[in-house]
Amino acid sequence: MGAHEAQAYQNPGTPEEQTRRKFLANATLALGGVIGLVVAVPCAASLIPESLIKPDTGGGTWTPLPDADMKSLAATTDNPVKISFSFKYQDAYLPSSDDTQFIWGVKLTPDQVASFQTKRPDIFAKAGGKVDYPAVTMSFVLFSSVCPHLGCRFNWDADAKKFICPCHNSQFGIQGEHLTGPAPRGLDPLPLREKNGKAEITWIQYKSQEPGRIIVAYS
Repeated sequence: MGAHEAQAYQNPGTPEEQTRRKFLANATLALGGVIGLVVAVPCAASLIPESLIKPDTGGGTWTPLPDADMKSLAATTDNPVKISFSFKYQDAYLPSSDDTQFIWGVKLTPDQVASFQTKRPDIFAKAGGKVDYPAVTMSFVLFSSVCPHLGCRFNWDADAKKFICPCHNSQFGIQGEHLTGPAPRGLDPLPLREKNGKAEITWIQYKSQEPGRIIVAYS
């Protein structure tokens, strides 16, 4: 490179030329950013589990509940029954894996079935927490064991006749109605059905700290 060429290369040019070059450089960077975003969003979306992207259309799988536990539930009078079950869990491109959860089954008396809608407006309200499946099936209601406050696991206190969460002392009645504590809603019911003589459930995880019910994932 000659001295004249080197001097021309180092010459920043007129103010107008500098402004034009700066504008073109910024435009190129901006366009590159837009293209990168367009490419990145679908790639990122492909890594998100399907049940998180389209939870309302993803549905769930039905899992049989243990016969012995259902017989105990049918025979109970005034105490819930803790029921554990296992199922295969799979989201989008992730490999399937085994999961075990537990729920609380409650057998409602005829009077409790009749008053359930009054006791649980958070389930039947058209806005907010309404569920798209029967909350009570064959006089049974199955409650998720996840506290709606921060996701801790609550237990039944037979002496107090309440569900009590050990984390922040949210308390619920036997029909899952919120009695006291920081939980924003009552207990979450889960879908129950009878098929070929077997009781089956779909596990649904709802978002915590919300007065309404927002589905996070299905089984």
